[in-house]
Amino acid sequence: MRYLIRRLVLFVAALFGLSLLVFVTLRILPGDVASVMAGTNATPARVAALRSQMGLDRSYPQQYADWLSGLMHGNMGVSAISGRSVSSQVGSHAAITMPLIVLSLIVALGVGVPLGCQAVLAANSRVRGVLHILAIVGGAVPALWGGLLLIMLFGRGVGLVGILPSQGFPDDGWRNPVAALASLILPAIATGLVAGAAIMRYTRACLISMEDSDAVAMAMACGMMRRQAMLGVGLRLSAAQLVSVAGLTFAQMVTGVMVVESLFNLPGLGAMLIGDVGNRDLVAVQSELFLLAAFFLLLGVLVDMLHHALDPRLGEQSEERG
Repeated sequence: MRYLIRRLVLFVAALFGLSLLVFVTLRILPGDVASVMAGTNATPARVAALRSQMGLDRSYPQQYADWLSGLMHGNMGVSAISGRSVSSQVGSHAAITMPLIVLSLIVALGVGVPLGCQAVLAANSRVRGVLHILAIVGGAVPALWGGLLLIMLFGRGVGLVGILPSQGFPDDGWRNPVAALASLILPAIATGLVAGAAIMRYTRACLISMEDSDAVAMAMACGMMRRQAMLGVGLRLSAAQLVSVAGLTFAQMVTGVMVVESLFNLPGLGAMLIGDVGNRDLVAVQSELFLLAAFFLLLGVLVDMLHHALDPRLGEQSEERG
C-alpha cells in the first residue's frame, strides 16, 4: 500500500510537471490561432478582438491557471476552429484509434509470443534460424511500408486479392460494427506485425535465459519434458519481463498507429492532432498533447503495478528500501 501511494503521488506530480511543459512549449512555438481565424486580410483590430475573445491577451500565468482548473474539473476547453468541446472531439477520434491499438496489440502478442517460443523450442535448427531471421527482419521493416504492401495485396479495388477495405472509416461508425472492424484489420496487421517482431525477439531471449535455470532443471527432474518445463515454468517466470515489454510496445503503438492512420485515411487521433496543429488551435492542441502524455504515464504506472503483482520480490525490495 505504501508503494502504491508513493507511485500515485509521483504520478500526480508528473502530471503537473507535464501540463506545465506542454503549456510553455506551445507558447514558445510561432503562430497565432487568432490570425488564422481572422484570415489574411484581417485588420489588426479584428485580430486583437479575437485574441481578447479567446483570452489570449491575458498573462501566461492566468491562462495556465484557467486551463489547469478546467482540466481538474474535466473541462478541456473549446476548439477555436470547430467550436466543439475538446473532450467530445477527442472522444470521437479515440473511438477509432484506441480499438486499432488494441487490435494491433492482439496481433503483436498472437504473433510474437508463440513464434518466440517456437524459435527456442523447435526441434529443427533450421526452423529456429529462420524464425530468428524473421524476427530481425520484421523489426527492421517500417509499418508504413508494410501497410503499403498489405494494400497492394488485400486492398479492395487495388489489391491482388481485394477482400478488405483499405481507405477510410464507415460514415455511420461503430453503428455498423462489421464494416468498422473490417476497416481496421489491415492497419492493425501492419502495426502489429512490426511490434510482434520485437515481442518475438524478447520472448526468445527470455526463454534462452531460462533454459539453464535451476527452476527449469528442477521441473525436468520431476518428470517434465523439456518443452513442458520451458513453457510451464520458464515462460511463467518470464511473464513479468514480457509484461514490461508488452507495455512499452503498447505505448510505442500510439505513435506508430497515428502514422499508419494517415496511410489508410482513418480519422483517428493522428489526423485530429495534425489538423489542429496546422490550424494553430492552441486550446485543442495543448489539451490533446496533455491527454496523450498522461496516457503514457498512466500506462507506465499500470505496467509497474502488474510487474509487482507478477514478481513479489520487487515488493519485498521496495519495503526494504522504504
